[in-house]
Amino acid sequence: MSVIKSKPEPVDIHVGSRVRLRRTLLGMSQDKLGKALSLTFQQIQKYERGANRIGSSKLYKLSQVLDVPVSFFFDDMPEEITGHPNNKPRDIFNFSTRKNLELMRDFSHLTPHQKKSVHDIVRVINGANIRRQESIKFIDMKAVG
Repeated sequence: MSVIKSKPEPVDIHVGSRVRLRRTLLGMSQDKLGKALSLTFQQIQKYERGANRIGSSKLYKLSQVLDVPVSFFFDDMPEEITGHPNNKPRDIFNFSTRKNLELMRDFSHLTPHQKKSVHDIVRVINGANIRRQESIKFIDMKAVG
């Protein structure tokens, strides 16, 4: 008798990605989260991948450990999963990459003065990029005209 492995359900993948998002934003390791839930880090990995479903009592405990409401795990669920349009404005940040998550976590630990300095630097860099794009458009328009 062979065991048929099924593909993870999209809802389980989404919920798992939200667990990973919050855990990473808190700077918490899978091991530390597992210990807080009396689980192994391997079980946390399976939850985060959606390979194992998270039961309601475990989801409630996760919400307590990660300091978010249970609804957080279902936020921003795409239309492909829900079957109806999500009219909430989408987050402008892409939290799916480790680099972006680490940037947000690191930024949150800065002092208000440091945050202002970083913001000023980003605005200068972004302004240079915008000016460069505008000059390229101007050159393209001259070439066409």
